[in-house]
Amino acid sequence: MKSIYALLFLCLFSFCKSPQPKQINIDELTISEIHQAFQNGDFSAEDLVEAYLSRIEALDSSLNSISITNPEALATAKKLDAEFSKTRKLRPLHGIPLIVKDNINTSGLPTTAGALALADFYPTSDAFIIQKLVDAGAIILAKSNMAEWAFSPMHSESSTQGTTRNPYNLDHVPAGSSGGTGASIAANFGTIGLGTDTGNSIRGPSSHNALVGFRTTLGLVSREGIVPLYLRNDVVGPMCRTVEDATKVLQAISGIDPKDPITHYSQGKASTNYTQFLKKDGMKGARIGVFRTLSEKDTDPEISALFNQSLKDMAMLGAVIIDSVEVENFDSLRRNQWCPVFRADLEKFLADYVKRDTMKTIRDVIRVGTTSEYARKGLESFVDSSLPENPEINCGDAFTDLKRIAFREAIEKVMDSLKLDALVYPSWNNKPAQIDRFQEEYLGDNSQLIAPHTGQPAFTVPMGFTSGNLPAGLQFLGKMWTEPTLIRLVYSYEQGTKHRKAPVF
Repeated sequence: MKSIYALLFLCLFSFCKSPQPKQINIDELTISEIHQAFQNGDFSAEDLVEAYLSRIEALDSSLNSISITNPEALATAKKLDAEFSKTRKLRPLHGIPLIVKDNINTSGLPTTAGALALADFYPTSDAFIIQKLVDAGAIILAKSNMAEWAFSPMHSESSTQGTTRNPYNLDHVPAGSSGGTGASIAANFGTIGLGTDTGNSIRGPSSHNALVGFRTTLGLVSREGIVPLYLRNDVVGPMCRTVEDATKVLQAISGIDPKDPITHYSQGKASTNYTQFLKKDGMKGARIGVFRTLSEKDTDPEISALFNQSLKDMAMLGAVIIDSVEVENFDSLRRNQWCPVFRADLEKFLADYVKRDTMKTIRDVIRVGTTSEYARKGLESFVDSSLPENPEINCGDAFTDLKRIAFREAIEKVMDSLKLDALVYPSWNNKPAQIDRFQEEYLGDNSQLIAPHTGQPAFTVPMGFTSGNLPAGLQFLGKMWTEPTLIRLVYSYEQGTKHRKAPVF
């Protein structure tokens, strides 16, 4: 009789105990694969979130890429699972775990920009693009570390979290300032990621981490609710492992926002369906201009070899390669394009969102302090900065600033005359720097030189690897509002070369 009771007890215990989480291989999972798995019943959004959170807990100590995980991520996943169970319909990003750079407002989670001054700032509402992603079904999984105040294109060091490492080689930088997003998405800590780009900070970390990074036309995507660096240049965009996933993120976040007036320039120019341009044969007949003004500027021989091979690959895929292209007065046009507007932009953000009497000015930020010597010097440099008195530099947006317009027109004039679909060059001419020599080895950052000033779209995709297992990126620069063309080109190149591979760390 005792044995029967014991057997009944074991049976009851087995029914009552919580089921074990499903084992999911999350390496390199895409949105399409996840949605197929949901439909097949292979795993749920809750299972997926648990798998990513477990991976972050197990592995991020070596990367330091995540600043905080979202305690509500599992609850959100359960709600989305219940919705799908009831409707059998999936939203565009239904149940897709998202990693958000820590300068983008997320309600209920701190938005610190890596700074002690904002360490306890919890926004009361989501940024415009976060709300659009949530509406599309994305799950905010975590916030990612970044270069403090987004000052550094070189590395990603913050006072709140410390220094992020490159998952492909832990002694090297993931670039900045979106290095946390770059490292975490490369390491498969989430499905999709967001970065911001003032001069480099989407494309640099994407290049250094074998990712796809989209810097879109200024005005296509809202910057509302984002801690600014230079708002006149700032863009927010996807950082993903595939062009298809990046395109789906772009589809979700593009749109006119009354709180960001520059987005009104996209009226009638944005596509309602960017995914239609994902064509494997998209290189056929394309005219690609080689911009050797950048690609041959003190370039590492290994990067040069990868770049020249990429030209052969594009030709093999059906492109017509125009080698090379020159822009008249390029060096003079690109000079004096930067404007020191951080102080004004930051203080407006503090007034609009933080709303504290003790945190109104850049001097308040400096008073709180920083553990980063690099950030300290940056903050002090902006205390007395003012806009240039030279009337030729009006520090306006890309649609009204005469210097920016002249620079863009010179580039697009050449592209029009040669009937070019894009200009190409390496995203960086040199390998990722060593962390302990990040300033001395900061060389070859091409992303700073054109798109941030002209407003043009520039996408980077993996181009291969150099010695030391260090990734390199290929950049495609398009004319204003030509995201459909760039998507077609980068997708075809990606599918034809398959350079992306996951890190082992």
